[in-house]
Amino acid sequence: MPIDPDCLELLSQLEALNLPDFSKLEPAVVRKLYEAMEAPPGEPVSHVSDRTLPGPDGEIPVRVYAPESDAVLPALVYLHGGGWVLCSLDTHDGVCRSLANAARCVVVSVDYRLAPEHKFPAGAEDCYAALRWVAEKGAEIGVDPARIAIGGDSAGGNLSAVVALMARDRGGPALRHQLLVYPVIARDFETPSYRENAEGKLLTREQMVWFWNHYLAEASQAAHPYVSPIRAESLAGLPPALVITAEFDPLRDEGEAYAERLREAGVPTRQSRYDGMIHGFFSMGGAVGRSRVAVDEAAGALRDAFR
Repeated sequence: MPIDPDCLELLSQLEALNLPDFSKLEPAVVRKLYEAMEAPPGEPVSHVSDRTLPGPDGEIPVRVYAPESDAVLPALVYLHGGGWVLCSLDTHDGVCRSLANAARCVVVSVDYRLAPEHKFPAGAEDCYAALRWVAEKGAEIGVDPARIAIGGDSAGGNLSAVVALMARDRGGPALRHQLLVYPVIARDFETPSYRENAEGKLLTREQMVWFWNHYLAEASQAAHPYVSPIRAESLAGLPPALVITAEFDPLRDEGEAYAERLREAGVPTRQSRYDGMIHGFFSMGGAVGRSRVAVDEAAGALRDAFR
C-alpha cells in the first residue's frame, strides 16, 4: 500500500526544515539538532521520577513511570532507540507514558551510555545491569520481580533482544516478554527492505551505516550475537515476543527474519507489520494516527504476558 498520509505529511514537514543529512555530521552536532526539536507533551501518568541505578562503569540514569494503582505492578524495562548514538530519556518520554498507562505497568526507561564515546558492549551492559536492578531491587519502586518484560524501539529493540539473550545466557533474570519495535537485528545493508527504502523515508541506508560505524570498534564485532542477535547459535529459551515492523522501513526484513527465527526455536512470537508506516512511527503519537494502534497492541501483549 502507499505511505500513510500522516507519514507523508510528517516527511513533508521535515523536508521543509531543510535539515542537513546527519550521516555527514559528527554525533555531537546531531545531538544538538535533536535537542532543539521539542516533542509534544506526553499524556499524564500518576507518578514520574528520575533516579540512578548502579552500573558496570558508574551510575545509570533512569526515569520511572507509574500509573495509578494501589497494587504491586509488573514492569517494562524500556530501551530507547537512536542508533546507539542519539536520543535520551526525554526523546522517548511520551511513548513511555503511553505504555505505562495502557499496559498498566511501571516503565523504567534506561539512559544507557551512547556511542561513539562508549562503543559496544557498554550500552548493552548498562541495559542488562538496569534489568538486574529491577529484578533484585524493584520492590523499592513498587515492582513485582516475578513480572518483568524488556522492550524498546530500533536500536533499543536491538538492545532488548540482546538483553533477553544475556538474561538467558547468564542465568536470569527471568523475563515474561520481549517487545521489539522495528529492531536492528543484523549489520546487513543488502536486504530487500534496505534496497527499497534506502532514501527519503526518515531513516536511510547511509544513516544506518553511520550508526553502525559509530557503535562498533571494528566491523568483525557484528558477528557477535550480542550485536546481531540473529547470529546466536540458538534462540531457544527466550521469552515470548511481539515484533512490530513498518512497511517502508529499511529494518523491516531483519525484524521479520528474527521473528521467524524465534518461532522456529519454539518461542511464542507474534510479528505485526504496519503497512504504510515508516521507521519511527511508534513514537509519533501526536502526528501519526496509527502510532496509537501499535502502542495499544504492544500494551495488550504486555498485559497478557503479565497475567
